[in-house]
Amino acid sequence: MKADPPAAPAARRIGDRRGKRGRAYHRGMSFARDERIALCDLLDETGPGAPTLCGGWRTLDLAAHLVLREHRPDAAAGVMGGPLASHTERVQRMLIARTPYRQLVDEIRSGPPRLSVFAIPGMDERLNMVEYFVHHEDVRRGADGWQPREIGAGLADALWQRLRAARLVFRKAPVGIELVRDDRPAGPGHEQVRITANARTPVVTVTGDPAELTLWALGRTAAARVRLDGSEPDVRKLTEADWRA
Repeated sequence: MKADPPAAPAARRIGDRRGKRGRAYHRGMSFARDERIALCDLLDETGPGAPTLCGGWRTLDLAAHLVLREHRPDAAAGVMGGPLASHTERVQRMLIARTPYRQLVDEIRSGPPRLSVFAIPGMDERLNMVEYFVHHEDVRRGADGWQPREIGAGLADALWQRLRAARLVFRKAPVGIELVRDDRPAGPGHEQVRITANARTPVVTVTGDPAELTLWALGRTAAARVRLDGSEPDVRKLTEADWRA
């Protein structure tokens, strides 16, 4: 059996910082923490070669991405593209080549580094809740035979609140977009169940529960169980145009 290549100093430094930080992180309670731990448990179960919904990535690629995002701010700046994208890709390849998969997963599980922005009180939930929810589903729904999971009212409401603040995601949409959650009753005396995500006309209405709407909004359109209502040409524009690029 071929042994894992020796870890480079940078990889060892990442692994050496877990200990007390991981124990402290696990004392907290948050949706971001719950999704992180559930994702790590699933990564342990699937191993490094399982498919995901992330554009050709396997679970090893996803684990390296998550470690990079929290531990390498110089490289994380290129995650969304731009002039630093090539540097981000190089660092991710280095992590994959030099860090054993189990070490990557353990590093994710132990929580953000103490000196990162993610460790500031409240920032893990603010910056990581949607990130880890979506990547958890990327692994779940990358497998054959997946089914939607029950996420609970608290997480559903938290995702809905994030959708209300996510109009930037839809700024390039070719038509107007209304998001409607179908897990709550509508009408007087009830919480808002409709969001105008893009105020253009004509409008396409996208209906689903907050989990499915979140996945659809962030590009997991083939796996998201939502309903699109509008004229046929407008729905076609929304589903075929590469407006998220």
